[in-house]
Amino acid sequence: MRKPQTVKALEELGRVRLSETFFMRDFLHSEIADFHGIPNIPDDPDLAIAAGRQLCEALLEPLQATFGRIAIRSAYRSPAVNDFGSRNGLSCARNEANYAGHIWDRRDADGCMGATACIVVPWFADRYAQGADWRALAWWIHDHLPYSSLQFFPRLAAFNLTWHERPLRRIDSYIAPKGCLTKPGMDNHAGSHAEWYAGFPELRRSCCLGAEADDRAPPLKKGV
Repeated sequence: MRKPQTVKALEELGRVRLSETFFMRDFLHSEIADFHGIPNIPDDPDLAIAAGRQLCEALLEPLQATFGRIAIRSAYRSPAVNDFGSRNGLSCARNEANYAGHIWDRRDADGCMGATACIVVPWFADRYAQGADWRALAWWIHDHLPYSSLQFFPRLAAFNLTWHERPLRRIDSYIAPKGCLTKPGMDNHAGSHAEWYAGFPELRRSCCLGAEADDRAPPLKKGV
């Protein structure tokens, strides 16, 4: 697929189905892009779609199937949008650090594909507002899902969730206790952490549609 040059072409990109419940359009919104008039459109739609499908199928769908609807705060950023955010102090890392992260349509320095979305899990956000420890959700994800990295933020316990071809399996936080919670080589990295998330629902997996999915519904039978 070529980079969209018309509204119709952008609509077609937005209709691409990444997984059972997510479409590409779900990930293209950006406050930076909207406010400053910078198109948030992939230069390489095929790579962005491929990375986004992995993010959705491996991570977002299981989270949503388990905890209920998730809210997407920030996901795909074009290099132009991310660079503007980085240069103007809008909480964006420099482009090179965000390749295979928020910039889905660029491979990283090692040639690997990846994708990041910043999300809120409302089921947990309510509990966090009542005093729940962010580490409960962090350890649940660590024990159940093939994530690459997590970064937690104070508002709503939102977090960056990254899928990557070579997963780091690292968790960091801007919520106290700040810093690195775990990474390979730390004593707490292996084994079960179930004591942290007692009372959490069991992992559920939706029936993801995979790379062949599109937005076409089967034709209705006559009389239906």
